[in-house]
Amino acid sequence: MVSADMIRTVLGVIGNVTSMALVLSPVPTFYGIWKNKTVEQYSSLPYLAALLNYMMWLLYGLPAVQPHNMLIITMSVIGIAIELHYIALFLAYSVGAARRRVIFILLAEVAFVATVTALVLNLAHTHTLRSMVIGILCVFIETGMYAAPLSIMVIHTMVHWIQLWRFLLPEDQRECMIPNVLGVMFAVGQVILYAIYYKSTQKTLEARKSKAGQISMAEVVVDGKNGKTSDSGTGNGRY
Repeated sequence: MVSADMIRTVLGVIGNVTSMALVLSPVPTFYGIWKNKTVEQYSSLPYLAALLNYMMWLLYGLPAVQPHNMLIITMSVIGIAIELHYIALFLAYSVGAARRRVIFILLAEVAFVATVTALVLNLAHTHTLRSMVIGILCVFIETGMYAAPLSIMVIHTMVHWIQLWRFLLPEDQRECMIPNVLGVMFAVGQVILYAIYYKSTQKTLEARKSKAGQISMAEVVVDGKNGKTSDSGTGNGRY
Protein backbone atom coordinates (compact mmCIF):
# COMPACT_ATOMS: atom_id res chain seq x y z
CA MET A 1 0.00 0.00 0.00
CA VAL A 2 1.27 3.45 -0.93
CA SER A 3 1.85 5.62 2.13
CA ALA A 4 0.95 9.28 2.49
CA ASP A 5 4.63 10.13 2.95
CA MET A 6 5.50 8.53 -0.38
CA ILE A 7 2.71 10.40 -2.16
CA ARG A 8 3.86 13.62 -0.55
CA THR A 9 7.46 13.02 -1.67
CA VAL A 10 6.45 12.22 -5.26
CA LEU A 11 4.22 15.28 -5.50
CA GLY A 12 6.96 17.35 -3.88
CA VAL A 13 9.47 16.30 -6.54
CA ILE A 14 6.95 17.06 -9.30
CA GLY A 15 6.24 20.40 -7.66
CA ASN A 16 9.95 21.24 -7.59
CA VAL A 17 10.32 20.33 -11.27
CA THR A 18 7.40 22.52 -12.31
CA SER A 19 8.64 25.29 -10.02
CA MET A 20 11.97 25.07 -11.84
CA ALA A 21 10.14 25.61 -15.13
CA LEU A 22 8.53 28.71 -13.63
CA VAL A 23 11.84 30.10 -12.39
CA LEU A 24 13.53 29.49 -15.75
CA SER A 25 10.68 30.94 -17.83
CA PRO A 26 12.22 34.48 -17.95
CA VAL A 27 15.41 33.14 -19.58
CA PRO A 28 14.41 34.41 -23.08
CA THR A 29 13.84 37.87 -21.60
CA PHE A 30 17.25 37.95 -20.00
CA TYR A 31 18.87 36.57 -23.11
CA GLY A 32 17.45 39.59 -24.92
CA ILE A 33 18.78 41.90 -22.20
CA TRP A 34 22.24 40.32 -22.50
CA LYS A 35 22.17 40.47 -26.30
CA ASN A 36 20.97 44.08 -26.51
CA LYS A 37 23.08 45.24 -23.54
CA THR A 38 20.11 47.12 -22.07
CA VAL A 39 17.22 46.34 -19.72
CA GLU A 40 14.87 48.33 -21.98
CA GLN A 41 11.40 48.63 -20.40
CA TYR A 42 11.73 45.61 -18.12
CA SER A 43 11.36 45.97 -14.36
CA SER A 44 13.54 44.27 -11.77
CA LEU A 45 10.79 44.26 -9.11
CA PRO A 46 9.28 40.83 -9.95
CA TYR A 47 12.71 39.20 -9.64
CA LEU A 48 13.57 41.03 -6.44
CA ALA A 49 10.21 39.93 -5.02
CA ALA A 50 10.90 36.35 -6.10
CA LEU A 51 14.32 36.47 -4.45
CA LEU A 52 12.79 37.61 -1.15
CA ASN A 53 10.18 34.88 -1.45
CA TYR A 54 12.80 32.15 -1.92
CA MET A 55 14.96 33.48 0.91
CA MET A 56 11.99 33.37 3.29
CA TRP A 57 10.99 29.85 2.25
CA LEU A 58 14.62 28.75 2.73
CA LEU A 59 14.41 30.12 6.25
CA TYR A 60 11.09 28.30 6.76
CA GLY A 61 12.63 25.01 5.60
CA LEU A 62 15.65 25.11 7.89
CA PRO A 63 15.79 22.28 10.49
CA ALA A 64 15.77 24.86 13.29
CA VAL A 65 12.39 26.13 12.07
CA GLN A 66 10.56 23.26 10.33
CA PRO A 67 12.39 19.90 10.34
CA HIS A 68 12.30 17.43 7.44
CA ASN A 69 11.72 19.93 4.64
CA MET A 70 14.55 19.07 2.26
CA LEU A 71 12.36 19.60 -0.82
CA ILE A 72 11.59 23.18 0.22
CA ILE A 73 15.27 23.83 0.97
CA THR A 74 16.35 22.41 -2.38
CA MET A 75 13.95 24.49 -4.46
CA SER A 76 14.62 27.60 -2.41
CA VAL A 77 18.41 27.36 -2.88
CA ILE A 78 18.02 26.82 -6.63
CA GLY A 79 15.53 29.68 -6.86
CA ILE A 80 17.84 32.05 -4.98
CA ALA A 81 20.76 31.18 -7.26
CA ILE A 82 18.74 31.76 -10.44
CA GLU A 83 17.13 34.99 -9.25
CA LEU A 84 20.56 36.34 -8.26
CA HIS A 85 21.74 35.72 -11.81
CA TYR A 86 18.75 37.66 -13.16
CA ILE A 87 19.37 40.55 -10.78
CA ALA A 88 23.08 40.56 -11.68
CA LEU A 89 22.11 41.11 -15.32
CA PHE A 90 19.88 44.01 -14.29
CA LEU A 91 22.77 45.55 -12.38
CA ALA A 92 25.14 45.03 -15.30
CA TYR A 93 22.92 46.65 -17.93
CA SER A 94 21.01 49.30 -15.96
CA VAL A 95 22.34 52.76 -15.16
CA GLY A 96 21.84 55.64 -12.77
CA ALA A 97 18.79 55.66 -10.54
CA ALA A 98 17.54 52.29 -11.82
CA ARG A 99 20.74 50.54 -10.73
CA ARG A 100 20.78 52.31 -7.36
CA ARG A 101 17.18 51.25 -6.74
CA VAL A 102 18.01 47.59 -7.42
CA ILE A 103 20.98 47.73 -5.04
CA PHE A 104 18.92 49.44 -2.34
CA ILE A 105 16.06 46.93 -2.53
CA LEU A 106 18.48 44.00 -2.59
CA LEU A 107 20.28 45.21 0.53
CA ALA A 108 16.95 45.91 2.24
CA GLU A 109 15.76 42.36 1.52
CA VAL A 110 18.95 40.81 2.91
CA ALA A 111 18.68 42.98 6.02
CA PHE A 112 15.00 42.02 6.46
CA VAL A 113 15.66 38.28 6.21
CA ALA A 114 18.65 38.54 8.58
CA THR A 115 16.57 40.47 11.12
CA VAL A 116 13.67 38.00 10.94
CA THR A 117 16.10 35.09 11.35
CA ALA A 118 17.77 36.60 14.40
CA LEU A 119 14.49 37.54 16.09
CA VAL A 120 12.72 34.25 15.46
CA LEU A 121 15.60 31.99 16.46
CA ASN A 122 16.25 33.96 19.64
CA LEU A 123 12.70 34.79 20.78
CA ALA A 124 10.72 31.75 19.60
CA HIS A 125 11.89 28.58 21.30
CA THR A 126 9.71 25.90 19.68
CA HIS A 127 9.44 24.62 16.11
CA THR A 128 5.70 25.25 16.15
CA LEU A 129 6.03 28.93 17.03
CA ARG A 130 8.95 29.51 14.68
CA SER A 131 7.23 27.87 11.72
CA MET A 132 4.01 29.77 12.44
CA VAL A 133 5.69 33.19 12.53
CA ILE A 134 7.85 32.63 9.47
CA GLY A 135 5.02 30.81 7.69
CA ILE A 136 2.71 33.81 8.09
CA LEU A 137 5.36 36.09 6.62
CA CYS A 138 5.88 33.66 3.74
CA VAL A 139 2.15 33.64 3.03
CA PHE A 140 2.01 37.43 2.68
CA ILE A 141 5.23 37.71 0.68
CA GLU A 142 4.45 34.89 -1.75
CA THR A 143 0.86 36.01 -2.22
CA GLY A 144 2.08 39.51 -3.09
CA MET A 145 4.63 38.09 -5.50
CA TYR A 146 2.02 36.04 -7.35
CA ALA A 147 -0.54 38.84 -7.42
CA ALA A 148 1.86 41.37 -8.95
CA PRO A 149 3.10 40.01 -12.29
CA LEU A 150 0.78 39.44 -15.24
CA SER A 151 3.09 37.12 -17.16
CA ILE A 152 3.91 33.43 -17.33
CA MET A 153 0.30 32.82 -16.39
CA VAL A 154 -0.29 29.32 -17.67
CA ILE A 155 2.84 28.01 -15.99
CA HIS A 156 1.76 29.69 -12.75
CA THR A 157 -1.53 27.81 -12.81
CA MET A 158 0.13 24.44 -13.33
CA VAL A 159 2.72 25.02 -10.63
CA HIS A 160 0.19 26.15 -8.03
CA TRP A 161 -2.17 23.23 -8.59
CA ILE A 162 0.66 20.74 -8.10
CA GLN A 163 1.98 22.56 -5.05
CA LEU A 164 -1.54 22.82 -3.67
CA TRP A 165 -2.16 19.06 -3.78
CA ARG A 166 1.30 18.46 -2.40
CA PHE A 167 0.65 20.56 0.70
CA LEU A 168 -2.91 19.39 1.25
CA LEU A 169 -1.52 16.07 2.46
CA PRO A 170 0.37 17.06 5.64
CA GLU A 171 -1.54 18.88 8.34
CA ASP A 172 1.49 20.78 9.66
CA GLN A 173 2.19 22.87 6.54
CA ARG A 174 -0.89 25.01 6.09
CA GLU A 175 1.42 28.00 5.61
CA CYS A 176 2.58 26.42 2.34
CA MET A 177 -0.97 25.67 1.22
CA ILE A 178 -2.48 29.16 1.64
CA PRO A 179 -0.30 31.09 -0.85
CA ASN A 180 -0.59 28.30 -3.38
CA VAL A 181 -4.40 28.34 -3.16
CA LEU A 182 -4.32 32.10 -3.66
CA GLY A 183 -1.73 31.65 -6.39
CA VAL A 184 -4.10 29.37 -8.30
CA MET A 185 -6.84 31.99 -8.03
CA PHE A 186 -4.59 34.83 -9.19
CA ALA A 187 -3.17 32.76 -12.06
CA VAL A 188 -6.63 31.74 -13.28
CA GLY A 189 -7.72 35.38 -13.14
CA GLN A 190 -4.65 36.43 -15.12
CA VAL A 191 -5.32 33.80 -17.77
CA ILE A 192 -8.89 35.09 -18.12
CA LEU A 193 -7.66 38.69 -18.47
CA TYR A 194 -5.12 37.58 -21.05
CA ALA A 195 -7.81 35.83 -23.08
CA ILE A 196 -10.14 38.83 -22.90
CA TYR A 197 -7.66 41.53 -23.89
CA TYR A 198 -5.24 39.66 -26.17
CA LYS A 199 -6.94 40.56 -29.48
CA SER A 200 -7.62 44.17 -28.56
CA THR A 201 -4.03 44.60 -27.39
CA GLN A 202 -2.69 43.26 -30.67
CA LYS A 203 -4.94 45.68 -32.60
CA THR A 204 -3.72 48.58 -30.47
CA LEU A 205 -0.08 47.67 -31.11
CA GLU A 206 -0.69 47.39 -34.85
CA ALA A 207 -2.44 50.78 -34.85
CA ARG A 208 0.50 52.37 -33.05
CA LYS A 209 2.96 50.89 -35.56
CA SER A 210 0.84 52.13 -38.45
CA LYS A 211 0.58 55.61 -36.94
CA ALA A 212 4.33 55.74 -36.35
CA GLY A 213 4.90 54.80 -40.00
CA GLN A 214 2.56 57.54 -41.22
CA ILE A 215 4.35 60.15 -39.10
CA SER A 216 7.68 59.04 -40.51
CA MET A 217 6.42 59.36 -44.10
CA ALA A 218 5.01 62.83 -43.35
CA GLU A 219 8.43 63.97 -42.15
CA VAL A 220 9.99 62.73 -45.38
CA VAL A 221 7.45 64.73 -47.47
CA VAL A 222 8.05 67.91 -45.44
CA ASP A 223 11.81 67.56 -45.77
CA GLY A 224 11.42 67.10 -49.53
CA LYS A 225 9.39 70.30 -49.89
CA ASN A 226 11.99 72.25 -47.94
CA GLY A 227 14.79 70.97 -50.13
CA LYS A 228 16.46 69.07 -47.28
CA THR A 229 18.13 65.70 -47.65
CA SER A 230 19.37 63.08 -45.27
CA ASP A 231 22.54 62.52 -47.31
CA SER A 232 25.49 62.88 -44.94
CA GLY A 233 27.52 64.56 -47.68
CA THR A 234 25.42 67.75 -47.83
CA GLY A 235 25.70 70.79 -45.67
CA ASN A 236 22.17 70.50 -44.34
CA GLY A 237 22.39 66.78 -43.62
CA ARG A 238 21.16 65.20 -40.37
CA TYR A 239 23.56 63.32 -38.17
